[in-house]
Amino acid sequence: MIVAIASGKGGTGKTTVAVNLAAVMEGPVTYADCDVEEPNGHIFLKPALNSNKTVGIPVPVVDTERCVGCGRCAEVCRFNAIACVREKVLVFSELCHGCGGCVFACPAKAISEKKHTIGVVETGYSNHVSFVQGCLRVGAAMSPPLIRAVKEVLNTGEWVILDAPPGTSCPVIAAVKGSDFVVLVTEPTPFGLHDLKLAVETVRQLGIPFGVVINRCDIGDQQVPEYCHRESIPLLLEIPHERRIAEAYSRGEMVVDAVPEFKDSFIQLDRCIRSFLTPQNDPEGASQ
Repeated sequence: MIVAIASGKGGTGKTTVAVNLAAVMEGPVTYADCDVEEPNGHIFLKPALNSNKTVGIPVPVVDTERCVGCGRCAEVCRFNAIACVREKVLVFSELCHGCGGCVFACPAKAISEKKHTIGVVETGYSNHVSFVQGCLRVGAAMSPPLIRAVKEVLNTGEWVILDAPPGTSCPVIAAVKGSDFVVLVTEPTPFGLHDLKLAVETVRQLGIPFGVVINRCDIGDQQVPEYCHRESIPLLLEIPHERRIAEAYSRGEMVVDAVPEFKDSFIQLDRCIRSFLTPQNDPEGASQ
């Protein structure tokens, strides 16, 4: 089972929930950090990394001797990664999605492809947790291919806690697509509610069952719980605003280790998620 931990906005405590949930789960479990632009799960799990793999996408290379300057390659590119100016072809590698459309469309067969490095996938272990993370190269603009590369190395025979990027854009879709359940982490503020609504609509469009965790539940108002009640969204866990949790986070420590009484809360979250994924439950009901 793949459980994605996501949020409509950054700073809600998504990684805190993801790493502590992975730590309390029994048996083999994989933590996958798909927030490749700024992965920070390793700060808390402190894995021993044992392998890495460079990830790249194919980008066009133009043979100027064969190119006739027709501009067909620029016409078919939907991402403005290639342009034809005065019969000279310009390639913008950072914008390329590696679709290969320009290679197929070129009538002179003047375009080939080369690998353009966008990042690296690293793997390792932290106690009973298998660890996978993607690290996007500084300056690289395309994170979805790297996110997909992270997901390709997951062990589908065990539970996976997938730490998704924040927001509702393409990287989030690439991360949560194919998950069995999504945990949306939010906070009880107007911004938190606004972005939670966007995240809810996104997950519903994907047809994935989901529930909500409210972090720092006692600092705001009741609009988020009331929204969840109106929309029949399962409220999986409420985490109070606790100074010791913030201090543990600032030191790079796990909540379940630094504040042991919260360990039962994450164990209960694990049980709650599993209850939605057992055959006797209708998981589709969680997304209605």
